[in-house]
Amino acid sequence: MSAPATGRAASLWAWLDDRIGISALTPLIRKKRVPVHRHSIWYFLGGMVLFLFILQVCTGVLMLFYYRPSANEAYDSVQFLMTQAKFGWLIRSIHAWGANLMILVLFIHMFSVWILKAYRTPRELTWLSGLGLLGATLGLGFTGYLLPWNTLSYFATRVGTSMAGVVPVAGPFIERMMRGGADVTGATLTRFYALHTSVLPGLLFALLALHVLLVQRQGMSVPPSVERKGRYRSVPFVPNFLLHDLIGWLLALGTIAALAVFFPAELGKKADPFSSAPAGIKPEWYFMAPYQLLKYLPAKVFGIDGDAFGIVAFSLVASLLIFLPFLDRRRDDGTYHPVWRIGAFATIAFLVVFTYIGVNS
Repeated sequence: MSAPATGRAASLWAWLDDRIGISALTPLIRKKRVPVHRHSIWYFLGGMVLFLFILQVCTGVLMLFYYRPSANEAYDSVQFLMTQAKFGWLIRSIHAWGANLMILVLFIHMFSVWILKAYRTPRELTWLSGLGLLGATLGLGFTGYLLPWNTLSYFATRVGTSMAGVVPVAGPFIERMMRGGADVTGATLTRFYALHTSVLPGLLFALLALHVLLVQRQGMSVPPSVERKGRYRSVPFVPNFLLHDLIGWLLALGTIAALAVFFPAELGKKADPFSSAPAGIKPEWYFMAPYQLLKYLPAKVFGIDGDAFGIVAFSLVASLLIFLPFLDRRRDDGTYHPVWRIGAFATIAFLVVFTYIGVNS
């Protein structure tokens, strides 16, 4: 860079710094350090989720230029995007694969935090905001699935919303609110579009900002086994850890691009609400385990409808995650009860086994 160009850059930096105080962030950046130990690899998952979310926002905004959220035009607009718009098929495929990878990384991140007990005091709110991020991301996956308005997405959404309808007392109201009426119609598509493009992304932005703020405030958690030894080193986040983060992001982008090219997202046939549901309708893989579990329940359990019993029981078990930081407390000898870590591995086994059975059944 020439001397005049360098001078102009310095002047621009000084102008911005005088108005928004960029230099005030320098001490915060220098202060942030990352512990280095044998479990440090799990620290990269949080940044990976952030990168994948940015990728989803970018590809989603590009698709919004073509998408029309109505039952009559949604399918045709997606078809035009994939067949007429330049690289439209690639953008949609990257968006689809990126969504799946983001959910997968979020699940792995949650279980790594659970197993390494990174929710310990004073990081309870960090854990709760992370659970909120997972819930909002699953909501984005569910609402986005209907938007192409093809046969598979239409009938899968009908099945998914009907599962909410079996919840005791509030079920019918929840189902009607989700659908915008008695059945899945154009009103459902409009509601899902609003949730997918405005409500849930806004919630995700807020939770993400809170989560990053809490991580910055509390720092990176150290596993109890490493903490008890009291000996570990740390490295600056910038540039040491950030450069490794960037390498991971590039690898993730390359993986998604390869999947999008070799296994592009399909569109299928346009949804026909008056036709019968095709055989083998299933939810996405991240909802497959509870869906498959419901299939094994009898029609009545303790005099209660089997589906209603299963959904309520699964929700109650899942809600334990909210209270996990307050239940898993340090004992007098400085250790933690192993039942919670065993519960993490049991949950992983359940999700893997039942997802595999559901996908291949």
